[in-house]
Amino acid sequence: MRRWHHEDHRSAHAGWLRAAVLGANDGIVSVAGLVVGVAASGAGAAAVLASGVAGMVAGAMSMAAGEYVSVQSQADTEHADLAKERRELAEQPESELAELTHIYARRGLTPELAREVALQLTAHDALASHARDELGITETLRARPLQAAGASAVAFAAGSALPILAVLLAPASRVETTTIAITLVALSVSGGLAARVGGAPVLRGATRVVFWGALAMAAAALVGRLFHVSV
Repeated sequence: MRRWHHEDHRSAHAGWLRAAVLGANDGIVSVAGLVVGVAASGAGAAAVLASGVAGMVAGAMSMAAGEYVSVQSQADTEHADLAKERRELAEQPESELAELTHIYARRGLTPELAREVALQLTAHDALASHARDELGITETLRARPLQAAGASAVAFAAGSALPILAVLLAPASRVETTTIAITLVALSVSGGLAARVGGAPVLRGATRVVFWGALAMAAAALVGRLFHVSV
């Protein structure tokens, strides 16, 4: 008889990973685009740095708020569905048992075995069984608003620190080109890392993130040159 072994699946990290990757990439691209655009306009080093720091703070707060509201809406829907299911289990237990039996029969079990499985799972934890098999709500994929908001804010701040660091370290005359170079390298690393953690091809993940980042900075630089106003 084989011993049970624990398996760590990538889907267990889906909630925080999505928020963290989105936050980091958004932080890198948004603040880099802001810095490049302001630098291209002819602004001084202090103004470029101030715009980057302001963008980092505002962006991190915006990401946290947006992610929290979005995921909280999902959580509210889950809570409402679970409350409805809890009420139906109390008022119509036989109908709910038949519903669970039908679900298992559709998945390939014989009607007799499906009912036996439904009976045993209902006796063990009726609500959890319906949440998982009827509603598709599992503990692994449950909406966690605070976790998503925190991951987004921290990741955005971490990502946006890279273009700000480029502004601090680069000569005043080369802020724009240095920021672009550092940003593209950072995006390739973050895109590749996200793809690796998620089980996707690393090169493809890095390439698509670099492409959109380069496009965003090019657009920001164009806007800066069009205005060409010293701040």
